[in-house]
Amino acid sequence: MSQSERMSSVELRSTLSLASIYGLRMLGMFLILPIFAIYAETLPTGHDHFYIGLALGAYGLTQALFQLPFGMASDRLGRKNMIYIGLLIFAIGSFVAASADDIHMIIIGRAIQGAGAVSAAVTALVADLTREEHRTKAMAMIGGSIGITFALSLILGPTLNQWIGVPGIFILTGVLALLAILDVKYLVPDPQVSRFHSDTQAAPARLGTVLQNTQLLRLNFGIFALHASHMAMFVVVPFALKQTSGLNEGDHWMIYLPIMLVSMIMMVPAIIIGEKKARLKQVFILSVAVMLASEVAFGLMISSFWGIVAALTVFFIAFNVLEAIMPSTISKQAPAAAKGTAIGVFNTAQSLGIFVGGVSGGWLSSQYGYAAVFIFCGILMLLWLVSVMTMQAPAAVRSRMYHLPDGYAGDTAQLSRQLAALPGVRESVVLPTEGMVILKVDMQASWDDSAALQLIRG
Repeated sequence: MSQSERMSSVELRSTLSLASIYGLRMLGMFLILPIFAIYAETLPTGHDHFYIGLALGAYGLTQALFQLPFGMASDRLGRKNMIYIGLLIFAIGSFVAASADDIHMIIIGRAIQGAGAVSAAVTALVADLTREEHRTKAMAMIGGSIGITFALSLILGPTLNQWIGVPGIFILTGVLALLAILDVKYLVPDPQVSRFHSDTQAAPARLGTVLQNTQLLRLNFGIFALHASHMAMFVVVPFALKQTSGLNEGDHWMIYLPIMLVSMIMMVPAIIIGEKKARLKQVFILSVAVMLASEVAFGLMISSFWGIVAALTVFFIAFNVLEAIMPSTISKQAPAAAKGTAIGVFNTAQSLGIFVGGVSGGWLSSQYGYAAVFIFCGILMLLWLVSVMTMQAPAAVRSRMYHLPDGYAGDTAQLSRQLAALPGVRESVVLPTEGMVILKVDMQASWDDSAALQLIRG
């Protein structure tokens, strides 16, 4: 592998540092999921599951409201400045939740946590600090940090609860957020040039195009439904596990650990088949059908310990597969020049799903019992299954990005046509203001970078 094909030490350090910040923030969100509902019931008014669900989902609402504005503000006020502000807000929310003596203050703290929505600013900074040809790799590393963080949270949350309790977990996440500020300041380099990046950032002018794309709308509904079901589940499953297993909530890691290991092993062949064999639609349909089956299983077997374990295992196999393949599907379906906008809308739909799932799960549980929660989730999955069955099969393409020569003065329209004529190219976009070329290349074709580079370099 030549030096140009490797990430530089600066790129690698920047990506790993920013991925760790992304992961630490998500860890603060996820750590309380497996134990919060049981803790909240001990608080004044916490016996009302509606408030438990609202506390779990509150950060999703404020995150949905602030993540796109944070990213756009980073263009004007600076990437690092917005990340500092977001991490500080998140830390304040953590400390508010830690000091709360009733469920209402925890709801406020969780809402403040969500308002520190740094994800868009972090990805924009990653784009500033990495060359175009390594951008996809850098974003994949960040995506991997989120998946690892979620799996760890289900195991670490119950263990930490035994040692420091839920207030201690909130304090820990607040301290980690403050340490992350030092990470950004001293370990992450300042970008030499900071500019808008179509592949990672949302552009208001392209929102209309994205929101009118029915294939992207299907994916947005899917991520909404997936995370609504996920959050609603954690309103009731911790109670059901405690009642049926006899284990204290601090020991629930012993249940989640084997479930997560099995689900992560099982997801690998599904991803390989979907991505490498160009069978994404089939994997989608099967995974959503499995999700639907898990919701039915929850509803029928919520009073049986082994029934819950089986349903959780099936749920997380499908959940992990869908979490892994949906971002890449967005990239395949979105117009090349609007990829960042499509991802921004997608992430906003995910956050709204967290909020709606928490609130709906809490209210349904308090009014109609556990089974109603899984009926609600099952309906979401059924609607998603219909949506997936009618979607177009995602094109078997991969994105290739190239840097335009500095001061490029050629005919960009002609260059785009020439690149589009290369064998295997499905879409070609030249963005002179960003100094970038984006190609969507057929994965089944034998691709030769040298031909594209020769045209770009003139």
